[in-house]
Amino acid sequence: MKVTGTGGLSQTSGAKPAARSGGGAGFQVSGASAPAAPAQVSGASGVSSVMGVEALLALQDVESPTERKRRSVKRAGRLLDQLDALKVALLGGELSAGQIDNLARAVREQRAATDDPKLEGLLDEIETRAAVELAKLESASRRG
Repeated sequence: MKVTGTGGLSQTSGAKPAARSGGGAGFQVSGASAPAAPAQVSGASGVSSVMGVEALLALQDVESPTERKRRSVKRAGRLLDQLDALKVALLGGELSAGQIDNLARAVREQRAATDDPKLEGLLDEIETRAAVELAKLESASRRG
């Protein structure tokens, strides 16, 4: 085969016979048949990507235990901040419906399970405290 330019592969006319000088038969392998004709090489087909978009999205959804812990701790921190803001608002007499809605949304948010039983216990206590405060506020708003 012969490569010419950037156009790809082109096939030559085949193997050239060796120039023979003298009357000798030259080197021959006994029992060997004639060489096969070179196969036609077609152009390379389109290269497909190794990973599609679906594979990339699936890889992004995979979380490590450390990432789950980090997200759970961050969520717990948000709950504690909202409970603190709720306490300040109640003491100041300036509780807004938006604060109650934010707390309700944070309580409903699903948390990622972690492999640490101590952390799970602490997260459960924070969620329980937030749910109790939310229930008290909703009960008071229904009465008032």
